[in-house]
This record gives sequence, C-alpha cells and structure tokens, in this order.
Amino acid sequence: MAIVANNVQKLLLAAPRGYCAGVDRAVQTVERALEIHGAPVYVRKEIVHNKHVVEQLRERGAIFVEEETEVPEGAVCVFSAHGVAPSVREGAIARKLQTIDATCPLVTKVHREAVRFAQDGYTVVLVGHDGHEEVEGTMGEAPDRIVLVQNEHDVQELQIADPERVAYITQTTLAVDETTAILARLRERFPKIVGPRTDDICYATTNRQAAVKQMSEDCDLLLVIGSRNSSNSVRLVEVARDCGTESHLIDTADEIREEWLQDAHVVGISSGASAPENLVQDLVQLFRDRGVTDVSEFHVIREDVRFMLPKTIREAATVGEAR
Repeated sequence: MAIVANNVQKLLLAAPRGYCAGVDRAVQTVERALEIHGAPVYVRKEIVHNKHVVEQLRERGAIFVEEETEVPEGAVCVFSAHGVAPSVREGAIARKLQTIDATCPLVTKVHREAVRFAQDGYTVVLVGHDGHEEVEGTMGEAPDRIVLVQNEHDVQELQIADPERVAYITQTTLAVDETTAILARLRERFPKIVGPRTDDICYATTNRQAAVKQMSEDCDLLLVIGSRNSSNSVRLVEVARDCGTESHLIDTADEIREEWLQDAHVVGISSGASAPENLVQDLVQLFRDRGVTDVSEFHVIREDVRFMLPKTIREAATVGEAR
C-alpha cells in the first residue's frame, strides 16, 4: 500500500538490534552444512523464528521438518537454536541421523541448570511460555521435576511437595521487567528458593529491551521488525507499549499502515534477535523515499559477543580444507 509519511521527520534506529550471536551461529551452521554436505540438509523446526531467514535457507536446499522422525534415516539433521529434549536426541540416534546441534549456548546453559537442580533433588520452576520450543526442550531434560509458570498468578497456584527444595530457571527470551516481578513473587512464596549463578535471560534480549525502553521516550511510534512467533520480538513491542509508546510488530516494510503514521513525527525502529539487518534497511529506505532525511542510531550498549560454530561443522570444514 502507498504510505504517506509527510508527518514523519526523524527516524531513530535502536542499537543494538537484530541478530544475536546465537542466531548468527545457527544460521551460519545451516549454511555451512549445506556447503559441506550438499542439499538437502534437514532442520528440525525453524532454525530461528524468522520466516524470511527460513525461506532463504529453504531456497538453498534446507528442508524444515517438525520432528526428527520425518528425516530419512542416515540424513543430515540440524537441531534449531531453541534446543531439543533428550528424547529428540535419542530418536535421532535411533534413525542414525548425522546430527548437527545449533542450540544457542545460552539455551544449553539453562538445560544444564535444569539437570543439575533436578539431580540435586529440587523441584525446578521454569518461568516461560507454554508451547515455546525452548521451553519444550528445557522441560524435556527432567519432565518429572520441572513445573512451568507463565505469570504471577501461576506462582500463587503452585503446589510443591517440598517448599524447602525449590529452584528456578527461565526462558532466555522473556520480558525483563515481567520476569523480575514473577521471580519476586516466587521468592515471597518460597523464601529458600535458589536460582542460577547468572541470569538466564539472554544478553541480547536484555540489551534490545533496554534500547527500546530508552528510545521509546523520544518516539511517537516504534516499529519492531520480527516474525510473530519470535518471542523476543513480541516482547520488544510489549516493552514499548508499557512505556506508553504506540508500537507494532511487522515482518516487512510492506506491513506498515498509513494510519500509524498520521501523528508520528519521530519513528523508532528496532528488530528482534532473529531478524536480518536487510529488513531494517528496507524499512529505512521506505521512509527515505518519502522524504525523511534525519536518520540516526540510538546507541545504548555495544555488543561484541561471538559464539564458535558447532564442533561437527568445524571438524568437517577442517577435513574439507585438508583435501
């Protein structure tokens, strides 16, 4: 649709925004797997929650499936950045799949915490969203010992056999403020509750929410680029709205509605941790084409986190170079 952006005078681009280290690692993992093994390479679930990234990889020969049981025996199968339960790994072994684990290292950390607390005899309270792939994978590490809470009301309803032996962990992509409130309520109900040594919420999630929160004060409208099944992208919209700023989640610039811009003089732009930067630049170009010349970065914190590619990819690449 045609967008009339005459009222928009300035764009603010949140920094940091877009790809986190875990997403970058996961996408590169599929790309390198295709280079090393050739197409097709199977991927269990969406490698990251962004339909454009998934479609680009599909065009290169990746085949996305819901379960490992859909992968032909002996084929190459990549586990997504969100992690998988041990039962999935066992199923892959049974099918003799060549597995490549693209689970984000920060998600792996949460899995290890879940196992450690469960083995130590704790009931583990997982703060997260029911049905999210990361939550399903984490709960699969100790299904008899982990209970899920999504909000403060769930905390009030918790019935735990031994209130003296309770631990908590969290999904990595939650809203920081909301999670803080839930954890405070957990501590009220279970004063002896223990938690991880360091925060489970991913650095990128925290940083992007901080940038949106600060930038919202200077914006009339905040647009977040991300897919609707991307938890961290949805949280960015919620953070902006909690600050009193109108905000919308869009997959591409084409989804902007003219009525959003009627009273917007300053428009902020951010993107979820699984959204590629080219989508941001497409949105910026849309506004430039309509006469907006004042475009600036809103810097909050500098990120320099990098994760190594999975060992199986590094070893295969080394063998290929030796040839």
